Amino acid sequence: MKLDYIVVGLGLAGLAFIEELIAANKSFLVFEDRSQTSSLVAGGVYNPVILKRYSPVWNAKEQLAVALPFYERLEKKFETSFDHKFAIKKAFKSVADQNNWFSAFDKPTVAPFLDATLDKQSYAGVLGDHSFGNVKEGGRIDTHHLVETYRNYLQENDWIRFEKFNHEELIFENNVAKYQDLAASKIVFSEGFGLKQNPYFNHLPLEEVKGETITIHAPELDIDFLLKSTLFVMPIGNHLYKVGATFNHADKTSVPTTQGRDELIEKLKKVLDTPFQIVAQAAGIRPAVKDRRPMVGVHPQFSNLVVLNGLGTRGVMISPTIAKNLFRHLELCESLDPAIDIKRFDKK
Repeated sequence: MKLDYIVVGLGLAGLAFIEELIAANKSFLVFEDRSQTSSLVAGGVYNPVILKRYSPVWNAKEQLAVALPFYERLEKKFETSFDHKFAIKKAFKSVADQNNWFSAFDKPTVAPFLDATLDKQSYAGVLGDHSFGNVKEGGRIDTHHLVETYRNYLQENDWIRFEKFNHEELIFENNVAKYQDLAASKIVFSEGFGLKQNPYFNHLPLEEVKGETITIHAPELDIDFLLKSTLFVMPIGNHLYKVGATFNHADKTSVPTTQGRDELIEKLKKVLDTPFQIVAQAAGIRPAVKDRRPMVGVHPQFSNLVVLNGLGTRGVMISPTIAKNLFRHLELCESLDPAIDIKRFDKK
């Protein structure tokens, strides 16, 4: 079977790239072995401000301008809801923290996303003596619902194989990449943490950061906003809240741990003063890069092979933009953003 593309991996990045292929009427097949769970367990929050330092998320305005219409189109396509908009409230830990918030208004890339009027209201069950700061244009993409819906869609159209891609079976012949019964012009690897086992791209400096979340039931807590403190508490309906997340650089498994749960509980008790029960726990490996930029580009030796990876914690915001940039690079010779191009590592 001749194809324009093979896509390996169906996380947020792979999904966004496939949408570009469908829009351009390109033939493709997806390989997905369900080994990488970071998109499924992600909080899915889009937030234009890094609240730890009150600094801007890289290209936040431009990314949101692409991402929000992208998810809106998917909602229309599948006649369901993925995008849940809500306020994000930063709980100030001290007067100094509050002052840093106002200092951020001097940053032109941050100020448009911050509300100058503090929220001094008290919320039952929420600890805090120093008010809250409101972040604008925030929300959550239900990544689990999105990815599962998209998997079903691909399966219904015979566009996906639920099996592990074996890199050793790749053959290059007459400017075509052959794999089993397939012949493709390009293979795009969007494998997440699985890239470490890819012999063509495992030289790239991908870092694995394990993240764990818990879901709690707190019947006396009734907030309709995302609370951001030393962790996030995010409402998902029916007095259920997703809480996260941990950052573990040592553990390379996607298995939830007692250590991760205990860490989240300890932090949560400093944020909430209300009874809660843990009803679920999840873990995943974030594919991250030290410079906090994705890794995108064509293999220097095998021009049929392409990488789309390293989205880190902000895949919801970044993936539609970089997928579009990559597609236009491959099909229209548009330049890749130097900040994401894997050629940047050749200079180091």
